[in-house]
Amino acid sequence: MRVIGVGDNVVDKYLYKKTMYPGGNALNFAVYAKQLGIDSAYMGVFGNDRAAEHIVETLKKLEVDISHCRHYEGENGFAAVDLVDGDRVFIGGNEGGIQKDNPLVLTQEDLEYIKTFEIAHSSIYSDMDSELHKLKELGLMVSYDFSSDYNDALLKKNCQYIDVSLLSCGQLDEEEVENLLKQVYSYGSKLVIGTMGSKGALVYDGSAYYRQKPHFIQPVDTLGAGDSFFTKFILHYLAGKKDNPEGDHALLLISSLEEGAKFAAKTCLVDGAFGYGIPF
Repeated sequence: MRVIGVGDNVVDKYLYKKTMYPGGNALNFAVYAKQLGIDSAYMGVFGNDRAAEHIVETLKKLEVDISHCRHYEGENGFAAVDLVDGDRVFIGGNEGGIQKDNPLVLTQEDLEYIKTFEIAHSSIYSDMDSELHKLKELGLMVSYDFSSDYNDALLKKNCQYIDVSLLSCGQLDEEEVENLLKQVYSYGSKLVIGTMGSKGALVYDGSAYYRQKPHFIQPVDTLGAGDSFFTKFILHYLAGKKDNPEGDHALLLISSLEEGAKFAAKTCLVDGAFGYGIPF
């Protein structure tokens, strides 16, 4: 299996300890897949500052393929993280940095390359919603993280091109989450996942809801928990579909959720999304 993250990368700058860590939804997906023994790649936009250099160096160390990335002169994307009442919270950033003015526009060469993968994962922070139809037309699975920055119009516009939608729903009660997932399914996504923080996750496949409680541990850092949960979930799901196409779909979803929760718990024992912090 080969997978690719297409879109956002940042450094997460922890202001209270002056340390920055590589991150971003699309980039994290590629890194977590690599950690899980899957051949992975990342395609995105880098600046030419120390943050960009550090991310590139880290991805090369991890042997994630970045051969199709763009490099521009300017500031790389970053998100600012601070400690508020003991919790790490995002308090701003530069909205993708150089990616804002130089969004990823997929060329025919890019598409031929992406076609060699089984799943392409992107996000709402990737500034490439206009490119989603190109990914869908390739015939591979497309997954997308809306985080908590979605509205009905955006979901309706994008979900026709997305096979698996991921939404952060911690602010909603369970009935609201169920209604939201059903709505997103009606817009075109075949699997819809709502993550709810300490309340766990909910998946809807058009016929039933599947619930997963988190694996409770004493976390070092919860950053990346949602991305790692999704990565393990979808990789386990895809492997199960490949190994046993006629197998029980419900059982596969249940086991995939459990595997995702296990991996997310491990991620919470590491600083940053996956470590590799340096001072700034």
